[in-house]
Amino acid sequence: MIRIGIILGSTRPNRNGQQVARWVLDTASRRGDAEFELIDLRDHPLPHFDEPVAPMFGPSVHEHTRAWAERIAPFDGFVMVTPEYNHSAPGVLKNAIDHLFAQWADKAVGFVSYGAGGGVRAVEHLRLVCSALCMADVSAQVVISVLTDFENYTAFQPGDRHATALNTLLDQVVAWSAALAPLRQAAAETTLINS
Repeated sequence: MIRIGIILGSTRPNRNGQQVARWVLDTASRRGDAEFELIDLRDHPLPHFDEPVAPMFGPSVHEHTRAWAERIAPFDGFVMVTPEYNHSAPGVLKNAIDHLFAQWADKAVGFVSYGAGGGVRAVEHLRLVCSALCMADVSAQVVISVLTDFENYTAFQPGDRHATALNTLLDQVVAWSAALAPLRQAAAETTLINS
């Protein structure tokens, strides 16, 4: 069965993303077409990227990167839940992405964003980053405003339009994850032959 990781891309205290990611997981878990799992970056502290070579050129020399790679590798696709910080994605999310290459390649990714402007500029940047890693970003996106979709800016109140958008996003991520399976299989076979 297709496995989708839901990455919570903020580690700040009092983050709103935890409520959003839990809503994504709860909604996704009612589906029967894939397995979904939450990946909280708080559980995977990584230093600023510290590998001596780029991830595309070889295995990591650091245990923290190898552990992160083992966590990400089994998934067929991802939903990234991201806030927008200063017109971009959080540094912790970008750093986690930068630590790997092969573990992202040929996998689908969708975005659930939040912020004063809905987090759309963070996703614009993440789409470029994910494209460079050979990921297929789906067109559907869930855009959540901290100003109108949170009571007192702290309690997430998803509306019907958010549920509709999320289900469309999940449909696309699952479908693309399945469609890309032959590419992932070919890459795995090539790796076995070359090792």
